[in-house]
Amino acid sequence: MSVRRLILLRHGQTGHNLAGRMQGHLDSQLTDEGRAQAVRAAPVLAKFQPVRLISSDLSRAVDTAREIAAATGLPINLDNRLRETHLGEWQGRSVEEIEDDWPGAIATWRSDPNWVPPGGESRVQVVARSLPVVRELDAEFAVPGCGDEPTVLLVAHGGLIAGLVSGLLELPEAVWPSIGGIGNARWAVLARRSDHPRWRLSGYNVGVAG
Repeated sequence: MSVRRLILLRHGQTGHNLAGRMQGHLDSQLTDEGRAQAVRAAPVLAKFQPVRLISSDLSRAVDTAREIAAATGLPINLDNRLRETHLGEWQGRSVEEIEDDWPGAIATWRSDPNWVPPGGESRVQVVARSLPVVRELDAEFAVPGCGDEPTVLLVAHGGLIAGLVSGLLELPEAVWPSIGGIGNARWAVLARRSDHPRWRLSGYNVGVAG
């Protein structure tokens, strides 16, 4: 049996989120509210009974994952393939600052998943590096005795989650920009039936009020 349900959780609020600055691979930290968001989400996510908890190795994701680990009793496995899109020279800058130095580039980046920020990577490249994480899990859980309906929870980042959802749903690249952003400490849920290997989106930008 392969993975039957996949939960993709975005990290809690960071100082960069609060200031409206791009993070990418910068190792920004959770705010107090970001930690509180993770605490509120943890018992809800624990009800899915995940059997594996995997996180991006960036601190904002790891610290979010720690709250999930406390609620589920699962160890955290780190995987740098779940990092956010590398934004190159844009990292640490606001959208306004980027627009001043690269007029029109933000709009191009948001509309074209193949477009690469200066010194960074495209969304297509992000999906290419993150899809194998799920494929490897499928291969692992295909071994007899790994459970009937395993649920896996990945803690990652907004851009990566939007891209990975697009890739798992096998959407044409032209429609990837239609998969919108996801809020801090909110999540997407993908599932599939035992008799059909295709992923279906059963929830997106789901979260806890607070």
